[in-house]
Amino acid sequence: MTLNNLKPAAGSVKGQGKRIGRGQGSGKGGTAARGHKGAKSRSGYSRKIGFEGGQMPLQRRVPKFGFTNINRKEYVGVNLHKLQELVDNGKIKDSVTFDVLVENRLARKNDLVKILGNGELKAKLNVTVHKFTATAKTAIENAGGTAETL
Repeated sequence: MTLNNLKPAAGSVKGQGKRIGRGQGSGKGGTAARGHKGAKSRSGYSRKIGFEGGQMPLQRRVPKFGFTNINRKEYVGVNLHKLQELVDNGKIKDSVTFDVLVENRLARKNDLVKILGNGELKAKLNVTVHKFTATAKTAIENAGGTAETL
């Protein structure tokens, strides 16, 4: 190996590409590959997020209506048939608390839980959660249990 055949390792040096704005002879002189006039040809240009070349942007084309209530409370629904399933599997005996539902992955620890009236409940359960629907409450009480609100 001599000085006249030294080369960097393959893949270590990236090709420099065409030098733009260095005279007409380079083939990329004059407008420096930016075209003629317009915002994109000027120095200091930065494209705004959502800009579509002057076309009306999507976030302005799409209609907006209604409002979002910032005080809304989201409840996780648990149906009666899910509670009956837990009883059948032997996971719960007589009382259902919020902690039991978290243990059985029907809710997360920061959730609010609402018992919904879908399905049939045969077991006598004492249920203590944040909210009940009217049908769920009557179904639990008809089965001989109690429905307590947290």
